[in-house]
Amino acid sequence: MKHIQVERDDAVGIITIDRAERFNSLDVATAQDLRKAGLQLARDDGVRAVVIRGAGGIFCSGADLKYIRAGGDAADLSYLAPKAGGGGDDRYGELFKQILEYIHSTISEIKRAPKPFVAAVDGVAAAGGFGIAMACDLVLASDRASFEWAYSKTGLTGAESSTFFLPKLIGLRRAMEMVLMNPRIDPQRALRIGLINEVYPAALFEAETMAVMRRLADGPTAAYAVAKRLINEAAGVDRLDYHLDRELESLARIADTGDFAAGIDAFFSKQPPRFNGK
Repeated sequence: MKHIQVERDDAVGIITIDRAERFNSLDVATAQDLRKAGLQLARDDGVRAVVIRGAGGIFCSGADLKYIRAGGDAADLSYLAPKAGGGGDDRYGELFKQILEYIHSTISEIKRAPKPFVAAVDGVAAAGGFGIAMACDLVLASDRASFEWAYSKTGLTGAESSTFFLPKLIGLRRAMEMVLMNPRIDPQRALRIGLINEVYPAALFEAETMAVMRRLADGPTAAYAVAKRLINEAAGVDRLDYHLDRELESLARIADTGDFAAGIDAFFSKQPPRFNGK
């Protein structure tokens, strides 16, 4: 796998998104590999806890907007029929779908897995990266981490579980603040409002994260699995797959509007976007 690294440290599984030159964003091939890694470690009985992290002082920035703006890659999309890849016809919804289907499948597997999944956020977690982190059972952050909704910068709706978990984690009012105002949340505030579980100094982050992971891997895995399932049932997470489908369809639809076309152009030209609400 080119940009997804999978390692084992005894009973700890480690998934690293290693595409720092693209802010650890996900094109189709990387999203496919993330799903493959998630499935592999979720279903490996020898792995008792899994951590997801990013390389290069970045967690993940979600779907690769540069890839989407360019019309995708024909090699990645060759299984689609018949107009696949390299199109660049300003209809971006189908490209988002190809990436999000794999990310959403990974998120669904995280929540079903009979073991703890932990996000180790060092640096920026934005848009889809934010959603992936929120879907994990625990979120650990370094003191240089930040959390950002970010979808609205380019005129998009939320996806990657973000609209599902955000109000459950921090409440309706703060969730709407993140969606409408798009603040960049520092780790201290993220801890205070319930987005994350712990903050560690950046210099100690890897060691502290692995200490948590080994504690989880040494724990009563079977009991954790049952408790995780019961807590998720109590929180209504059994509706997650339905909601992920709604997120995917909604984002794909909005990605084919003039607002997103204006937003993605403004994003790459580093100009303020001019949205017209259509």
